[in-house]
Amino acid sequence: MANPEKKQEAYQQTMRSKATGRFSWLWSEYSVIIAFLIIFIAASFMSPRFLDLTNQMNILMQVSIIGIVSLGMTVIMLSGGIDLSVGSVLALVGVITVMALNASGSIFAAIITACLVGSFTGFLNGLMVAKGKIASFIATLGMMAAARSIALYTADGGSISGEVSGFSAISNSDLWIIDYPIIIFLIVTALVYILMHHTRFGRYVYAIGSNEKAALLSAIRVDRVKMAVYSLGGLLVSVAAIIETSRLNSISSSSSGMQYELDAIAAVIIGGTRMTGGRGKVIGTFFGVLILGILNNMMNLMNVSPHLQGFVKGLIIIIAVVFQKRE
Repeated sequence: MANPEKKQEAYQQTMRSKATGRFSWLWSEYSVIIAFLIIFIAASFMSPRFLDLTNQMNILMQVSIIGIVSLGMTVIMLSGGIDLSVGSVLALVGVITVMALNASGSIFAAIITACLVGSFTGFLNGLMVAKGKIASFIATLGMMAAARSIALYTADGGSISGEVSGFSAISNSDLWIIDYPIIIFLIVTALVYILMHHTRFGRYVYAIGSNEKAALLSAIRVDRVKMAVYSLGGLLVSVAAIIETSRLNSISSSSSGMQYELDAIAAVIIGGTRMTGGRGKVIGTFFGVLILGILNNMMNLMNVSPHLQGFVKGLIIIIAVVFQKRE
């Protein structure tokens, strides 16, 4: 007859294992949301101004541009790639958008031009990666240098201003109390979520990021999907460029988009997307962007030197990657 004490001990061990398993699953699936809630609550105690509605809208407004860029970066990283050119492409698209705006006097023509230029640069990245078999890090590093150089040359190294005042309404108008850039960010998030989690294209991207050879053997047209992924990333950079350019009705060829690639990669990694691809969620990136926005806002409210904010972002990236490796 079995010892009752051993039975009890075995039962308790089983229950502890189940509890640990549930916690591990909960943390694995919702870690970024849990982290967001913890940081949000901590921030509300650290500064009484944090919970002001105006401040909350300000945070969402500040993260809207980098949030849209991060969504494109998410799709690219899920495919197993990376895009270091997003900041430079944003500046280039902004410069060409303003030039098209001034030349045509049409806001619609300027927006179409922006989308075409951004999508084309993304397509070139995808072409180099998919057909040229160049590592995404190298291909997009080259595009980063090229796009910034063209932007500087076109704008003579300075800023270029728009001559159509109505263009600024894109970033400076609101629906009730919600600014248009916030609404655009939320709509783009919903569209990318549907694309990645409820379409065949999304499944193909995950498959390529998980195992490219297996995806190729499964009759997935890997090259076409990769080119589409980078083109989509470029298109979303165009949307962000339109918002940034319309905010002041001007764009700086030298400073606009600087270090946006760092912020986008940080948001994506914090959101739980693996650097190697194949695993991650769009909603994770959304909360990752919000976490960065809250941290930046808190450092500003607490008068932390802006020179230290890059250090904080770098530290967060390292911590997020360490946690990913432990999963």
